[in-house]
Amino acid sequence: MATLIRPPPVNENQSHIENVLELTELTDIDPDLFTNTRPMWHPPGARGIFGGAAIAQTLSAAQKTIPADFTVHSMHCYFVLAGNAEIPIIYHVERVRSGKSFATRTVQARQRGKVIFTTTMSFVRQNSGGEKLVEHTYPMPDVPDPEEGMDDLDTHGNDKGPFQSQRLEILNDNSPFPHTKKCRQWMKARGTISPEGGHEAHLSAIAYMSDSYFIGTIARVHKLWRYSTQRKNKSKSSIDEDVLKKLLAMDDAELKRQKFLDEADIKRIQRVRNGESLRKDNTPEIGMMVSLDHTIYFHNPRNFRADEWIFTEMETTWAGDGRGLVFQRMYTRNGTLIASCVQEGLVRLKQTDGTPKL
Repeated sequence: MATLIRPPPVNENQSHIENVLELTELTDIDPDLFTNTRPMWHPPGARGIFGGAAIAQTLSAAQKTIPADFTVHSMHCYFVLAGNAEIPIIYHVERVRSGKSFATRTVQARQRGKVIFTTTMSFVRQNSGGEKLVEHTYPMPDVPDPEEGMDDLDTHGNDKGPFQSQRLEILNDNSPFPHTKKCRQWMKARGTISPEGGHEAHLSAIAYMSDSYFIGTIARVHKLWRYSTQRKNKSKSSIDEDVLKKLLAMDDAELKRQKFLDEADIKRIQRVRNGESLRKDNTPEIGMMVSLDHTIYFHNPRNFRADEWIFTEMETTWAGDGRGLVFQRMYTRNGTLIASCVQEGLVRLKQTDGTPKL
């Protein structure tokens, strides 16, 4: 059973992402206890549920326990175990501190009594900084606008998911130095977020979207082969033999619109289509790619809409010892910086003697 209580009908007055992230309050048991209202999404090839959902639902649960004039400004998350989409998730909010200017909440997500995800969040009272402020921001780069009807396509047929995206070319993609490259895209929540959702729904939505192939930045800047020819490959963001066959049947124009399929991947697919063996490619293949932790710093948290186009730019400063570190900035279309994100993840290459499990 994927939910503790039978899911209600989809609320047509809410956006897709609001329905996906909806929580059920278990007030008869504990006023600080919540559970997922609808089944969680398990991305094909991933070890568990989409991490962005756990990030967003823990934020949503915490937001229900704070005063209306407080807003989240940071959250620090750890992915402990892979979430099972077939089992309900119980979210427990601990009210660590409720002060005059700041409030702290810790949320644990559990399945069958085991913690699968934990986060600590800090909330700040609106306009508590005073009249005189120290201000600066990292400017948004000059990039092409999103194009109508040119959203990324999903090989798995999930083109009607809770958010839509349009990738841009990787900046400095031909550089021999991975740290100089920047992975960029536009994204927004599908449809219109309801007025009843308030600013909380928009914050939960960007929290959800912030995990969209974030650690995958490492694979993209190193041009690692993410599409395994082995059936039932279970590494994150890998594709098994069946999906590879679908990609091989596509023309180049359709390939370029596939989510997270980069120029290096397309060239390899073209070579396979021409009868060449991937074994001759000698490109390292990912054995396992898993998010370990995730941090979001929210800026201007009540001055944006998640259902309008948001530009994101991702880069990496380091990879080694089977891990990698990535950074992300999120901007409104008019250039307002609304969030800064950091993630460390496990990035292990496929070894000839087999990749060790977690």
